[in-house]
Amino acid sequence: MAEEKKATAKKAATKTAAEKKTTTKKVAKKAELVINAENVGFKAGDVYQALATAEGALTVKEIAKNANITENEALLGIGWLLKELKVVGVDGKIALA
Repeated sequence: MAEEKKATAKKAATKTAAEKKTTTKKVAKKAELVINAENVGFKAGDVYQALATAEGALTVKEIAKNANITENEALLGIGWLLKELKVVGVDGKIALA
């Protein structure tokens, strides 16, 4: 009976130790988006190049993937190009004007 109590106590101690183990979650820092004329102009160039190489209309997600930038950066670039009348919206996609 004493051995049963020891075995039960050992299981409880092991379980407690296992419960105490915590997994560490890696949290990636988000890149800070600097908004200034120079940076937004570069993103516009990235967007323009992505559209020029695609030779057709692309979604924002496709533009971001092709230009290797974030969707927010793609939207900044698209806004710049829309203001300059270099791109147009076509059926929910963006195309060169």
